Parts: sequence; structure tokens; C-alpha cells
Amino acid sequence: MGRIKTKPVKSAGDRLYKRHPDKFSKDFEKNKQVLPQVAEVRSKKIRNILAGYLTKKAKRGE
Repeated sequence: MGRIKTKPVKSAGDRLYKRHPDKFSKDFEKNKQVLPQVAEVRSKKIRNILAGYLTKKAKRGE
């Protein structure tokens, strides 16, 4: 099992994926680099959690 994502992470991730579906891919490292370009993420931990959530969404094809 994985870690449970909180509501703010899910809602922010869903908004970002809806606005920029072409910028996020199935590659976690690439998503980490794209996030600062499309959103202001203040901490490395939140950036990594968001990148992981967006990678998961991209793999599922949502």
C-alpha cells in the first residue's frame, strides 16, 4: 500500500493536471522539474508529493 494523499495535495494536483495535461508525463523526475514552471511550490517535500501524485494520474491516463 502507499501513502494517503491529503485533500489539498489532491485538489492542487487535479487543478494542475486539468490546466496542463500535456506538460506532465509518466516520469517522476521530469514532473519534478516541470512543477516549478507551472506552479509556485515552496517546499521540496510538497513538490515531490505533488510530482508523485501527478505521475500516478498520468500513468492511469486520467
